[in-house]
Amino acid sequence: MKRILLAAALLTALCASAQDPRERVYNYEVLKPSHEIKPQVEGYATERVCEKLDRGLTARLSEDGKGIYLGWRLLDSDPENTGFHLYRRVNGHVKRLTSRPITRTTDFIDRHPVDGPAEYRVLPAGTHPNEAASPWVAADYRILRQAPRYAAFRTQGDAGKLGIGDLDGDGAFEFVVRTPATGVDPGVQGRHFDSVYTIAAYRRDGSRMWSYSLGEGVEPGVWYSPYAVYDFDGDGRAEVALRICPDGTRDETHHVQNGHEYLVVLDGETGEEIARAPWPERSWRLGDRNRQSRHQIGMAYLDGRTPAILACRGTYRAMLVDAWQLHDGKLTRLWRWDGDEENPVIRSQGSHNMVVGDVDADGRDEILLGACMLDDNGSLLWSAGVGHPDKIYLTDIDPARPGMEVLMGVEVHHEDGRGVCCVDAATGEQLWNIGRNTFHVGDAMVADIDPTHAGLECFASEDRKGGSDVRYLLTAQGEALPTEVKDIPPCRNWIWWDADRLRETLRGDRIVKWPDTSLTEGIEGSILLIGDIEGDWREEIVTAVGNEIRIYSTCIPADDRRTTLLQDPIYRSYLVERSQGYPQSPVPSYYLGE
Repeated sequence: MKRILLAAALLTALCASAQDPRERVYNYEVLKPSHEIKPQVEGYATERVCEKLDRGLTARLSEDGKGIYLGWRLLDSDPENTGFHLYRRVNGHVKRLTSRPITRTTDFIDRHPVDGPAEYRVLPAGTHPNEAASPWVAADYRILRQAPRYAAFRTQGDAGKLGIGDLDGDGAFEFVVRTPATGVDPGVQGRHFDSVYTIAAYRRDGSRMWSYSLGEGVEPGVWYSPYAVYDFDGDGRAEVALRICPDGTRDETHHVQNGHEYLVVLDGETGEEIARAPWPERSWRLGDRNRQSRHQIGMAYLDGRTPAILACRGTYRAMLVDAWQLHDGKLTRLWRWDGDEENPVIRSQGSHNMVVGDVDADGRDEILLGACMLDDNGSLLWSAGVGHPDKIYLTDIDPARPGMEVLMGVEVHHEDGRGVCCVDAATGEQLWNIGRNTFHVGDAMVADIDPTHAGLECFASEDRKGGSDVRYLLTAQGEALPTEVKDIPPCRNWIWWDADRLRETLRGDRIVKWPDTSLTEGIEGSILLIGDIEGDWREEIVTAVGNEIRIYSTCIPADDRRTTLLQDPIYRSYLVERSQGYPQSPVPSYYLGE
């Protein structure tokens, strides 16, 4: 019976793509490729290029309104027993607020703040309070008592996407914002916007550093305009990598189907172009205009030390990835992966995000490109063969198993149960699946929301495009949890916000512990990013309210401490991807739950 189903599936795929006999959707087996072995990448770096991070000190009104809540980062370079002292400066006079070093958490509440302007600094115990490497952070208790509990700045135009990175090398993140917020998916027919996208860099205080127009050759929409912010050349300052089409013109249907396309890298501090290289070219193998217009940019440490830029084209048919190294102001191509060069051919396995991480413990990053994993040398490691997944999560879902797992929510109609499935990250071996027909799984998520079950809960939902709104809730081992459909959580916008390791979610303007325990209210605006970008290891919410960017941080006292999630490579990969593609809540490489 299995062979009959497989033959029928392959025949259907052939008939649907008669112009291209290589087109296949392999839905019933893990594909173990046969290909020429490529050499490993050896980049310019002699040791791993790491982001320089300051303490990320934040000051907010405390939960009870009677003090100033302060939170800061624990870094992976801190000795295990590092303690911290807090200092307050008023009119040049410095006072230490802590009698003993803080070792249990990385937060503190100033219960006796001055009723006016003050500045705060956090330092490891034994460090002189005038240590210049740690900046002072301003806070005014009088204003905090009257103002909302968020920091804010304004942009020139309504923000549609946001990237973060240290553009000037001072250890603090700047914000790279794409405006306007309007845009359309390439697959939507008969709808368009005439706007031209601009990306602009802003400091935390809202001062604009530079702006860059993408021009008429880049249509307004997320799949036309990928960009990524990271320190690609190891100089201690982040660059901005993006796609441009400078001589492309919009035709009578308002689409761009001509012109040279480039991967361009901008200096993060000035916005000036550093280097450019050809973008993966258009090809009939990619399909129609919709499928031609699927672009992504990623970052991976292919040699374990040197960050590389990944330029990707294609999701639903042919798939191309170029890996580039930026060094001495030049882009050098390290390899190209073309799914049509694999044996068997790999097509239609792409997702709406790519995630990178070392899945086989060789010290080098692999690339999860949807339902297939590329090895660090630009050859296929494995393909699950399930077709196009809308959502992919790479993390330690089941801590009882060695290594990491991948959860996929697959858009392709499946009659074999693999529309929601979990595979081994290193091999692609199927660990479990939903065990029933699925029609269009458009969303998925992993999070620990129930401490009575070991590992992360896995939930997913079909959408009405497939004629169904079925939702699923499973354990890390794939066992369906008995619950009413209304009690299955949504897949979007999950956050670590309170003191425990269970994850919370947003319901309207509230942050709630599932199913409906309200923790914080008054979160306004469209969500641009959720991530640990400052303060302790708990996460911030960055929203756009018109042209105002707001940064909401928790002020719930912590119970323990852990290294900032930013320094986990997979978590950082998710944040790099947040400036493009569909939004996904970031997850680290390790199990983070109760």
